[in-house]
Amino acid sequence: MLTVSDLSVARGGLPVLSGVSFALQAGEALILRGPNGSGKTTLLRSIAGLQPPLSGTIEGTDRIAYAGHQDGIKTALSVEENLGFWASVFGTGKIEAALEGFDLLGLKSRLAGNLSAGQKRRLGLARLLVTGRPVWVLDEPTVSLDAASVALFAGAVKTHLAGGGAALMATHIDLGLPEARSLDVTPFKARPEELGADEAFL
Repeated sequence: MLTVSDLSVARGGLPVLSGVSFALQAGEALILRGPNGSGKTTLLRSIAGLQPPLSGTIEGTDRIAYAGHQDGIKTALSVEENLGFWASVFGTGKIEAALEGFDLLGLKSRLAGNLSAGQKRRLGLARLLVTGRPVWVLDEPTVSLDAASVALFAGAVKTHLAGGGAALMATHIDLGLPEARSLDVTPFKARPEELGADEAFL
């Protein structure tokens, strides 16, 4: 569903990761590991098509739904209108499962700008369910979520995988996915000769 081959990515014009390769099949979850600043976000953004890689290939980008640090919601629209907008963009037209899956039914008429940080995050993640895309690429998806909401998200991921979807995530939270593989990005750190002269001062 997603194949990354010999991928090199940069942040601020400087290479951060080099030679990353992996494949993600239907029903699989892959969790990126590594310390803060190691390049996980840069890698996910490149895979999602938000910034070009330095080199390498990515197959399956047309299957990706991406959720990054920003919630990606329109504050002047209601919860229901936000999901309806994204459902129309992706041509799915259905939002009921998203409202139910992230416990948003009781909030569907509320303006997104009046939601709490955790509720906004749930709404942002609920967008995944209306895209119809089989590959979820998620960067720290549980930020601002309480324990109950983390459980909702984990359940959504498990249902997605059981339905033949796949997930690529950077997260420090244990989502209870024992079958998920892990990929430590640390060994892919760009070599000294690939770095600029000012790298030592970053």
